[in-house]
Amino acid sequence: MNDLILIINAGSSSIKFSLFAQTSADPELLYKGQVEGIYVDPQFSAKNAAGDKLADEKLPADSPRSHDYALRYLLDWVNGHTDGRKLAVIGHRVVHGGFNFTQPVRIDAQVLAELDKTISLAPLHAPANIGPMKALASLLPDVPQVACFDTAFHRTQPEINQLYALPVELAEREGIRRWGFHGLSYEYIASVLPQIDQRAANGRTVVCHLGNGASMAALDQGKCVLTTMGFTALEGLPMGTRTGSLDPAIVLHLMTHLKMTTAEIETLLYKESGLLGLSGVSSDMRELHASKEPRARMAVEYFANRIVQQVGSLAASIQGLDALVFTAGIGENDDELRALVCNALRWLGVDIDESVNAKRSGEPRRISRADSKVAVYVVPTNEELMIARHALRCIAA
Repeated sequence: MNDLILIINAGSSSIKFSLFAQTSADPELLYKGQVEGIYVDPQFSAKNAAGDKLADEKLPADSPRSHDYALRYLLDWVNGHTDGRKLAVIGHRVVHGGFNFTQPVRIDAQVLAELDKTISLAPLHAPANIGPMKALASLLPDVPQVACFDTAFHRTQPEINQLYALPVELAEREGIRRWGFHGLSYEYIASVLPQIDQRAANGRTVVCHLGNGASMAALDQGKCVLTTMGFTALEGLPMGTRTGSLDPAIVLHLMTHLKMTTAEIETLLYKESGLLGLSGVSSDMRELHASKEPRARMAVEYFANRIVQQVGSLAASIQGLDALVFTAGIGENDDELRALVCNALRWLGVDIDESVNAKRSGEPRRISRADSKVAVYVVPTNEELMIARHALRCIAA
């Protein structure tokens, strides 16, 4: 029975996977896991839908340290846990779709050739996204594959919100525009909002996708109007180890006065800054909350402050605010940060119930008071399910 959907999310040193089964309603999660540390010390782990650990093992010491081997190892494990059921489709998360890919697409030779042209727009991510597609086309030629793009959801932004104030000819030639990312997460939130709050779904909502990578987006009737990330996933909010937005002349200063190389600056901006750089303690919000170091508290407050600023900017772009949604790892689990942000937005009509906010739940829930002018929700995101839905629709079409 060909009813399984395999979701692949490949990064520069890891491959995450989820396995779903088709049902009459939404696809049902069976397993999820990953191979991490691919080029150093590869480790495979897997859990079932309930979170029970099924595997946690090193890859063979004499095995190749490569994405292709990690992918084959992962497939062998999946094949051993399907009880004879077969794959109907494989869905891939792709960070960048460029100009040509504004919706999910079934992968073929022509699509792969076009995707290769997007590598210059996402050199850190695109090769890792595309590589498994090519490997699986050889390993499982009869199984259709579908690419789903993190940039696609943001193509509904008005053109004026996608531009930088650069010479138009240069920007168009090089693809320099505010692409936006985390689109599959925002799309999932938009898809479930009608079941949570019809007013929010039909109105003006700001979604805060807060994790190690963090961004925000303003939605009007479920469509993106403005998002905080831009040409790359470096712009916007400060993140675990990324700077977020900064004066571009700082980069020129580092080059001219400190003689830093491009590689050194890239490492600084992507891996040594953000919450880690501010605190000098950690990039993990849990460790920052637990730390007694004054800089750790300052990093938390800085993060909250930038979120508050962006809520104001995003609300202005949609001419008001009906709902505020927190999602992703920090957004879903950090009640202290949510309180810092929401209490600073009381002027906007945000009034949260502190006791409800402090409760933990894996389900969507309202944390604002009944009379709050702006409804506030915590909604767990599910990018993998969004990809599974798209994959099924693509092969059905």
